[in-house]
Formats: sequence, C-alpha cells, structure tokens
Amino acid sequence: MRAADTLIDLLRRFNVEADRFVDVFTRAHGLHRTDMNAVAHIWRAAEHGHPLTPGELARMLSLSPAATTALLGRLERAGHIERNHDTADRRRVHLDMLPSARALALAFFTPLGEHLRSAFDEFDDKELETASRVMEKVLAATAAAADEAEEPVP
Repeated sequence: MRAADTLIDLLRRFNVEADRFVDVFTRAHGLHRTDMNAVAHIWRAAEHGHPLTPGELARMLSLSPAATTALLGRLERAGHIERNHDTADRRRVHLDMLPSARALALAFFTPLGEHLRSAFDEFDDKELETASRVMEKVLAATAAAADEAEEPVP
C-alpha cells in the first residue's frame, strides 16, 4: 500500500472515531449532532471576531432556512445562543454564544484536545508543522469534494 493510501485509510478511520466521539457527547447532553456542529461554528467565528449570521451558519451546515430556524430555536431554548441585531444595520442578525454554550464547547473540546496533545508529544515542532500542512490540504480537498457533491448531476 502506498503511503498516500495508508494516510487516506487512517483519515477514514479517524473520521469514524471522531463521529463516534461526537455521537457519544451529543447523546449525553441531549443534543442533535447538528446542534454541536453549529456551536462549534459559532464559537470559531466569534474567536476570529466575525460573529455568524443565520444565513452563514445555514450555508456552513447545508441547512434550509426552515431547518436553520428550528436549530437556532433549539439552541436559544437551551440557553446556548442569542440572536442580536447588528448595531449598524438592524436588519442583520448575529449569533452570539452564551456562557452555557462556551461551557458545553469546553466540555466537548478540552478532553479531546488533551488526548490529542498527548498523542503529539512524541513529535517535534517540524514534524507537527508538516502534519499541519498535510491537514490543511486534507481540509481543502475534503471541502472541494463536498462542494462538488452539492453540484447538481447533469
């Protein structure tokens, strides 16, 4: 088996284990998988100083407007987010995380992060930088495949 094929197989296996981790966590907290993905996207956007709009979140999650409204309603009722109007343009709505969502995200990501950091301990910075470059390419390739899959079949 070529090294690239081995890596692809490992990525598939990682995806299955990551899915299992998310499923276990969401079931334990009474969430839908999409809810956790939404919290992760909202968190990441806020960390980068760009609060998401409902439309941006819908595109990221490939949801219809109705499904997005239902999702945001669940997250609001659970006390995880709030919708706030933009001060410059009242027609624009931003999604803001509340403390309970931050606590949920930390409960989700911290143990996984600790296990991953432990797994990375045996590698030096140069090796990890190479792995990071590989993962950036993997993410771009996966996003491209998803974009192609969304295109209508002629």
